[in-house]
Amino acid sequence: MKRIPLGKTSLSVSQLGLGTWAIGGGPAGNGDLETQVCIDTIVEAWRCGHNLIDTAPGYNFGNSEVIVGKALSGLPRDEVIVETKCGIVWERTGSLFNKVGDRQLYKNLTPESIREEVDASLKRLNIEAIDIYMTHWQSVPPHFTPISETVDVLNALKKEGKIKSIGAANVDIGHIEEYLRYGDLDIVQAKYSLLDRQIERDILPLCQQQGIIVQVYSPLEQGLLTGTIARDYVPVGAQANKLWFQRDNMLQVIDMLERWQPLCDKYQCTIPTLALAWILKQSPVISILSGATSPKQVRENVQATAITLSDSDERLMKEMADSLTNKYQ
Repeated sequence: MKRIPLGKTSLSVSQLGLGTWAIGGGPAGNGDLETQVCIDTIVEAWRCGHNLIDTAPGYNFGNSEVIVGKALSGLPRDEVIVETKCGIVWERTGSLFNKVGDRQLYKNLTPESIREEVDASLKRLNIEAIDIYMTHWQSVPPHFTPISETVDVLNALKKEGKIKSIGAANVDIGHIEEYLRYGDLDIVQAKYSLLDRQIERDILPLCQQQGIIVQVYSPLEQGLLTGTIARDYVPVGAQANKLWFQRDNMLQVIDMLERWQPLCDKYQCTIPTLALAWILKQSPVISILSGATSPKQVRENVQATAITLSDSDERLMKEMADSLTNKYQ
């Protein structure tokens, strides 16, 4: 699988990485999964060429990191890029974020909080250094921390050998420019799919210019672009309030996916594989986080890296999506 240079580091990441939000389980997702299946999924991703595993403390209160740590014990550590995050906490206060079950989550990017988080993550993952350490959500009032202070402590953690590179998730163009003002920013994580292309306006061009990887999450719109959702489907959990899962919108997307069938036949692939291949064609700095929850899903998703969409087919898919998205942008 193609590898992309990770900013100014000596590391490189695969075009597809494994995201472990769903593997973490808990009330924010669709419940807990069998631990061994989760471990097998991570191992299969590595076998298929994914060298990056993404996790976060906020994925079911550390459970995702624990599962990733168990899987890492059976993999060659120097061949895996481990990415985890900071900034979402539940054992201390901060600016209000989500409530998951009966626990309140907070945004906190103070230097003191980050230092507590990095040590806890290293322990859960059972590793000596985190390859990519990413701010999960950016700081907001009333507990606001300037990016300069956050970057200072991240730079210190690099010097101490606890982390190897710095990333930032859920950022706008101003955030990125400020990170770059105070240090190196090697990777940005952002939502991107055929149905949500907001990063094309400014974030993607800036990252291409600066050599920053754009790591895409929700490329299949939480399952909607898999082609497996039936017309009578009732959204659950995190899907329920999403724009594209509102019934009329969902039905329009299902209609579009049915019109993809000739393309699937042409490229001998499935609907989700086609959706991933479209994203990979958009920029050489894009890496996709695939939220597979089984070895079978990993094997299916990796096929996207072998597809080379023609320019005309890429435009056709974009035009189909534009006929839907222009109504809501």
